[in-house]
Amino acid sequence: MTQPQEPRTPASSAPNAPGSTSEERSARLAVTVFPLLVLGAAVIGFVLPGPASALIQVVNPLLGIIMFAMGLTLTIPDFTLVARRPLPVLLGVIAQFVIMPLIGLGVSLLLGLPTELAAGVILVGCAPGGTSSNVICYLAKADTALSVTMTTISTLLAPLLTPLLTLWLAGQYLPVDGGAMALSILQVVLLPVLGGLVVRLLLGRFVARILPALPWVSVLAICLVVAAVVGNSADQVLAAGLTVLAAVVLHNALGYLLGYGVARALKQPVRSARTVSIEVGMQNSGLAATLAATYFSPVAALPAAVFSIWHNISGAILAAIYRRMDARAATREH
Repeated sequence: MTQPQEPRTPASSAPNAPGSTSEERSARLAVTVFPLLVLGAAVIGFVLPGPASALIQVVNPLLGIIMFAMGLTLTIPDFTLVARRPLPVLLGVIAQFVIMPLIGLGVSLLLGLPTELAAGVILVGCAPGGTSSNVICYLAKADTALSVTMTTISTLLAPLLTPLLTLWLAGQYLPVDGGAMALSILQVVLLPVLGGLVVRLLLGRFVARILPALPWVSVLAICLVVAAVVGNSADQVLAAGLTVLAAVVLHNALGYLLGYGVARALKQPVRSARTVSIEVGMQNSGLAATLAATYFSPVAALPAAVFSIWHNISGAILAAIYRRMDARAATREH
């Protein structure tokens, strides 16, 4: 799945135990390069706001391409895990759509964010999981298959839950057209994902040959989305930059912390708790940026653009922390 579709290590090729070193190097490359490319796109959007803001007109088609690519990476086992292990999947999805929206509201109130920024932060919280979480789970030695399934299910539920939660929590800041937002998510998220899944089922061998290229197609698309969002609100970036960064860092960190804490409180194994933590903390910020720019304002899309960069950096740091904890535990055992 994808952020909308960031570099992803599919469950079938990302074992939870230490796997192929080439696979791990590829995952590390993706998770390192992606935020740098997105940061570069943001800089281009800020320095060249005119050409970058012109891309706003093609943001929805770009998001549709990204989500179609996500659908191409899905397989039937991504869904059968729901039947085999319903509790951790259900826990992760509920946590995704409860914890992050409420944290978004809490952070907005705590920092006293202006109306448009508050609506943007809340919308990020109401988005489904970001698919770069799948790569981070792999690097963190969490449960990658569970991560893929959680991201898939939260994405499929997004046309219903994202507009409802945004209307409920952000409606106090700005008018929310929940029906139009739901239709938009249906058109640019759900239908392309399902289309990609169908193509994968019908043309599996062909899709298997192009799978290595799909993450980078998505990387290019999400970079264009970020450049468009930043370019469209370049005048406000300097004024709101530090405030937005503080809100994003706090939102993301509390998502990791509370996701892990809730999973452990409900007696989930450590690996499952790590997965829930990462899934809750990492959002589909590309979708949030698109929705904010379409239904709120360019300023409201800023938190999603910043989140798109930051959660990949923080996710890589979190994965390194989890791996170091494992190494220390192994040392103590020996």
